[in-house]
Amino acid sequence: MSAISEVIEGAGGALVSQLWKVAALMASGLVLVVGVGAGTGWYLASAARDDALRDLRAEQGVSAELRAGIKTQNTAIIQWYDQAKQAQARGDAAMAVAQVNGRRYDAALQQLAGGKATSCEEAMPYVNQLLEKVR
Repeated sequence: MSAISEVIEGAGGALVSQLWKVAALMASGLVLVVGVGAGTGWYLASAARDDALRDLRAEQGVSAELRAGIKTQNTAIIQWYDQAKQAQARGDAAMAVAQVNGRRYDAALQQLAGGKATSCEEAMPYVNQLLEKVR
């Protein structure tokens, strides 16, 4: 029986040796498939990153244009506000001058209130006096 057991052990050893070769071949194939998959994923991720960076740069350009437009608009609004304040100050000054002139005109009219004229010759001294007092 020892000869038979040696033959079986020899055949078993050859079978085990062949199984190891098949297992190593399958493992190397699996490593190759995983490596190719990882490489493809890496390539696709790199391409997606490059596309995202390109889109980001484009959006940054649009954002910069919008910021410049907003700055121009804000500058125009500030200038308009300053001009409106200056116009308001000029209007207030004109109103004050008009009030002073109105008071002078009213005072001159009150002094001439009793005068009556029926002709242009009689009215002219009153008109001259009114003009002198308003001046």
